[in-house]
Amino acid sequence: MGKSQMAFMHYLRQEKHYSVHTLIAYEKDLSDFAEFVLGNFDQEDVTEVNYSQIRNWIVFLIDGGLSPISINRKIASLKAFYKFLLKSKQIVSSPFIKHKSLKMGKKLQIPFSEKEVNLVLNESIFEDDFEGKRNKLIVDLLYTTGMRRMELIELKMEGIDLYSKTLKVLGKRNKERIIPILPKVCDQIKMYLDERSGLEVIQHPELFFVTKTGKKLNISLVYRLINGYFSGVTEKVKKSPHIMRHSFATHLLNNGADINSVKELLGHATLASTQVYTHNSLAELKKVHGASHPRRKK
Repeated sequence: MGKSQMAFMHYLRQEKHYSVHTLIAYEKDLSDFAEFVLGNFDQEDVTEVNYSQIRNWIVFLIDGGLSPISINRKIASLKAFYKFLLKSKQIVSSPFIKHKSLKMGKKLQIPFSEKEVNLVLNESIFEDDFEGKRNKLIVDLLYTTGMRRMELIELKMEGIDLYSKTLKVLGKRNKERIIPILPKVCDQIKMYLDERSGLEVIQHPELFFVTKTGKKLNISLVYRLINGYFSGVTEKVKKSPHIMRHSFATHLLNNGADINSVKELLGHATLASTQVYTHNSLAELKKVHGASHPRRKK
């Protein structure tokens, strides 16, 4: 690794405070690019590359079968590197001035059906203990509130108001919102709290959800729970907490909810963010329209 790359990595580590995982990714992207430039253009100094060489590298990555999202991530690493060189006056202009990111096709997020959700919540697959009651509540809260995974993990004890049947979450941009809780979910919360009060140690007493050892939930645990429970009732490829949020929004819209109300429940800043959930609602409307319109009948 050359001096400029080492200085850049030092900058990311000491001034930007990037995580070890991120630093490793940046270092690999820079090394891969430097190796490509050296092997194809016999050029050791990456500070002197031009955009034509970068385009050759992008074509090389595409030919290698790398996805647009992965290529754009690598390009983001390089752009950050050349921005650093520009800032530190090691170059006078960035070779990325004319670059445009590769377009990525939008992946269709397929929600769980109402039947699939009910199969999970109505089946006796949850143990009658602390973890069983906690896990069922996690599934039900994700589905009936549409909250994000991190919002659920960071949910505070003080954010639960059983009297008014609401909960308060802290969303993106530190924006708080109040979400209604269904009566049957309130009953589940009470059962969970009874079990929670019996734990010997709670390391994070301010958090609503904890493990049986009293620790904070981690991101992978919540993902494994949703993936595990829904693997038994659906063949859908993606089974994640975000699909629960997607199902929440889609089912509300399918049952006549106003899109602006759904926007507020989801905590979206703009209506455009909520509209990505409407494609399934439109599919439902088409089905009803096709089955009910007089012109369709013989």
